[in-house]
This record gives sequence, structure tokens and C-alpha cells, in this order.
Amino acid sequence: MLVAGAIALSACGGGERQDANEPKGQFKVQVVRASFPEKQKLAKRSLLRIAVKNVDTREIPDIAVTLNGLDRRKPDPELADPSRPVFVINGRTKSFGNIPDAQAAAPQGQERPAYVNTWTLGKMKPGETKLFEWDVTAVEAGPYRLTYAVAAGLDGKAVAILPSGQRPTGLFAGNINGKAPRTKVADDGKTGVNEH
Repeated sequence: MLVAGAIALSACGGGERQDANEPKGQFKVQVVRASFPEKQKLAKRSLLRIAVKNVDTREIPDIAVTLNGLDRRKPDPELADPSRPVFVINGRTKSFGNIPDAQAAAPQGQERPAYVNTWTLGKMKPGETKLFEWDVTAVEAGPYRLTYAVAAGLDGKAVAILPSGQRPTGLFAGNINGKAPRTKVADDGKTGVNEH
């Protein structure tokens, strides 16, 4: 019976392991830029940017950033989903053929569905720098805390390290002002603009 279960499980996977082609080892990176405004305002857009450089002599298999803190858990047993957004990722319209499609204004449009809060920008040649950028809007007032970690691959074999040997991680912390900006309709009758 145990053997039959093992055969059934191996058949479900559909072949080769997901991490089979990821090289094993440590890859040196440098975070050359990490910026996000400390002071935020409710309903105001801002850009979160993390630029990573490959300072290794080898190509990085799949540079990735995991970003945590865009939402927080609300301890309420009445909620079907206790996760509540602190920041939402804004959308941008892209066209596929003649069909407009809204995608997140985040690295490559969306996070990797199998990896929570993780975005990738693919392979990186030695000396290459890639910019991860999120266009977000604050939707919950109060203090915020965003943490990030850089990875050289998605399956744990390829590990990103700084030249010092430490893991490339960071923190953005600040406060979201609860007063929403005043807006008005521009002269064109369509566009909303913030009043200062």
C-alpha cells in the first residue's frame, strides 16, 4: 500500500523536480539602492525601489526579492481572510494584441504565484544591475514596517550574499498620515489632481 502511494505521488508531479536546473552555491550581490518615503499619506501613491547588482563572477540564475509588510493580519475571528492591506500595488494598463489588460505596477507585472510576496527579474550577468520597482498607495493609517530579502534563485539552492558574507536584507519603516489628500477635477473635466 505504501509503495502504491509513492508511485501515485511521483506521477502527480509531472516529471522533473522544480529545482532541478537551479545551480547550487552562493552568489555575491550588492544592494545599490533601496528607497521608499518614510513619511506616507493615506491615498497617496509612492514608489518603492530596490536596485540589485551582481558583483559575482558568475551569472545569477533568477534574481528575486521577497517583500513583506504590504499587508497585516487583523485578529478578528469573524473575518474570512484576516489579511488587511497597508499598501496596495497600483495597476497599469498593458495591451495584449488589441485587448487592454490591467496588471500590477510591480516587477514584471505580478508576483510569482507559487512564492508569496516574491518577484523575480530573471538571470543576471556579472556586473549587471536590475531595478525592482513597486508603485503603491497607502490605504491604512499608522506606523508601517516593510522588510525585504534578496535571493539568487527561487528554490533555495542559489543563495544571494553580500560581499561581507551577510544575507542581503533590509527594512523600510515609517508612518502613514491618516489625513487623505484633498482632490479636485482638473480643467479637462476627467483627471483628478491633489491639492497641496
